[in-house]
Amino acid sequence: MKLKGRVAIITGAGRGIGKAIAHAYAREGADVVAAARTFSEVKETCSQVAALGRRALPLRVDVSRVEEVDHMVEAALSEFGKVDILVNNAGVLGPVGPLYENDVDEWVEAVNVNLFGTFLCCRAVIPFMVRQRSGKIINLSGGGAAYPKPMFSAYACSKASVVRLTEVLAEEVKEFNVQVNAMAPGPVKTRIQERILEAGEKAGLRTLKEAEEVIKGGGTSAESAAELAVFLASDESDGLTGRLISAVWDDWRNMTKERIEEIMLKDLYTLRRIDNVFFAPTERQSKKR
Repeated sequence: MKLKGRVAIITGAGRGIGKAIAHAYAREGADVVAAARTFSEVKETCSQVAALGRRALPLRVDVSRVEEVDHMVEAALSEFGKVDILVNNAGVLGPVGPLYENDVDEWVEAVNVNLFGTFLCCRAVIPFMVRQRSGKIINLSGGGAAYPKPMFSAYACSKASVVRLTEVLAEEVKEFNVQVNAMAPGPVKTRIQERILEAGEKAGLRTLKEAEEVIKGGGTSAESAAELAVFLASDESDGLTGRLISAVWDDWRNMTKERIEEIMLKDLYTLRRIDNVFFAPTERQSKKR
């Protein structure tokens, strides 16, 4: 078992990708804290985790609220005595359509949940991980993080910001053996895809067509995304930090220790502008020359 004896907090664990990750972690030997805004859903997830022979704690949590996030981590430590893994999966789509037509409150809510919620969860769990000098943090990114996604400005901007947050945080905590990575799960059939269909032509014809194909079963499975989440939480990914990994497009299954060392000497899987005008070579790049 790749995660035997470890404790994982998973937000947005009541359905979709978060639920699949909870199941995958349990099968690999981890105990799970399942958090989401709908308690009945995370309670069901925890019942399924228990059926797999692992302990589980369901919590109703709005990740955009400081006090609820702090309580989540305190409850996890009280129940299990430690936290080894944090998966920031909770997310919302936000308003769909041209930016100038977007509802302001919906736009802000998307940023609060997707970005601010990720920040709050990291902020709450990192002090413990630093003290124990180990930890794995996985932030869900994806659509719009690496390319423009018109008609989804709040979602795209918040998810792109999650990648930069991942990179910054990874640098801050790497000396404590805490690794922070982002993952792009691909087009998984979730409530977000259903929201896109509901938006109709406001989503843009291309995105609408893609969502229709996903709903019909043509997308990526949640289990595939969960498989990447297991890799990023396990010892197999030790040394890999500050990266955005795609479950669909990146060859992460062949990331051996040697390959990870090579990746960390370069700017692969990061947000960079490589032109040697605005950014001077990093220290490690200079040493290679």
